[in-house]
Amino acid sequence: MACQKEVFNGVEWKIRVADGSSETLVPEAGLASRLWLGVKNMIGGLVLKVWRFLEKAWDLGVDDPRKVIHCLKVGIALTVVSLFYYTRPLYEGVGGNAMWAIMTVVVVFENTVGATIAKCLNRVFGTLLAGFLALGVHWIASQSGEKLEPLIAGASLFLLASAATFSRFIPTVKARFDYGALIFILTFSLVTVSGYRVDKLFNMAHQRISTIVIGTSLCILVSMLIRPIWAGKDLYNLIIRNMDKLANSIDGSVAEYFNRSGGLTDCEGEAQKVFLGYKCVLNTKATEESMANFARWEPAHGRFNFRHPWKQYLKVGAAVRRCAYCIEALNACINSENQAPEFIKKLLCNTCLRVSSNSSRVVKELAKIIKTMKKSSTIDLLVEEMNAGVKELKDDLKSLSLSEAGTSENKRTEKISSKPAAAIPLMGMISMVSFASFQIEIASRIESIVEAVEELANLAEFEHPEKNKQNQANIKVAANEQNDEETKV
Repeated sequence: MACQKEVFNGVEWKIRVADGSSETLVPEAGLASRLWLGVKNMIGGLVLKVWRFLEKAWDLGVDDPRKVIHCLKVGIALTVVSLFYYTRPLYEGVGGNAMWAIMTVVVVFENTVGATIAKCLNRVFGTLLAGFLALGVHWIASQSGEKLEPLIAGASLFLLASAATFSRFIPTVKARFDYGALIFILTFSLVTVSGYRVDKLFNMAHQRISTIVIGTSLCILVSMLIRPIWAGKDLYNLIIRNMDKLANSIDGSVAEYFNRSGGLTDCEGEAQKVFLGYKCVLNTKATEESMANFARWEPAHGRFNFRHPWKQYLKVGAAVRRCAYCIEALNACINSENQAPEFIKKLLCNTCLRVSSNSSRVVKELAKIIKTMKKSSTIDLLVEEMNAGVKELKDDLKSLSLSEAGTSENKRTEKISSKPAAAIPLMGMISMVSFASFQIEIASRIESIVEAVEELANLAEFEHPEKNKQNQANIKVAANEQNDEETKV
């Protein structure tokens, strides 16, 4: 039973419950309160999303400050080129096509110097070639009369646009001149079509080419003069990092395999991180090819001359990836449910560790050769030690196979063990032999890396260690002679 009671400025409702007491009913919030609560939650959620976005942007800039520098360089280039539009003398010099210079900066300015130069030159040459051909077609069409003029222009547009589009499917053209072919199609189409209605076609083409040259020149200058980012140097550093990761993964894979049996002790988190480093190597093929393509456009810089053999870095990277794929196969042995017996692992543990250690030392020495750009006097010795370890591992596998065969023959003769019990050691034996075989294969693939690096050293004319030692000896002799002369004086 409910009763009503008036209070100061409203009505208070109470209800009597079964035990005789009464409870006050609180009225629900009004529509305005609910709307304000919804708006408040929406604003709070929006602010939270913006804050998270700013945090991610900050982390991105901290991780790679070069991206922030690139953004500032684009802003500088656009600000400078916009002066051709804001300043009347410059605007009158290029006419109403000053906007093409701004558009050029937007579409051709890339992160690395090589990519910027490649796009700039593709745009300039594509525009020039298309412009000259379009002017020639326009002159021929205009001399043919009003009836044949649109037919000649349309036929030339069909043929050249189709041929240029087909050229973009050719691998060589697509790798280096794809953007230029696209610009050729665009420019030829615009000039050919507009030339049918525009009288001063030559003046229009001249102004547009001038603004494009201005925009591309400014992009190249800003990209090279203000904290340049070289594609060639990025490729060089990427190859070195991949080789270091490969060397660490070779050691980590063997350590991880024998850690499963408790024979070795190490921090599992760090070992797992080192072991999985090879996965980063497997996904860099497209990046390496892109960097090598752009590096060929770059001028001489740092320790890299104009005709530095960038293609050879791709061969080194391919050899490194082939070795990384073999390490990935080791992962199947490490995670296999059928592990070798402990006594077999103990027999091959030292030999496997020696092979992995020698293999990783070879790869690290190769990375050092590329990093210092100096030939190594110890690489042949390290390769010999690796091959000696591989030979020892093969001998251990042969002796292990013979002993296992003799044991199995005795067991079958004496009929001691049953078939299900014998199958388990057999599967473990196969897993161990597979693991050792993959190690042998890794050593074989490392030799291909050695050949690729030696070819790179010859093509790039790396400094020979003997010459370096001779230079150091000459410096010491000269210093001693100078000291003797000072002593006599």
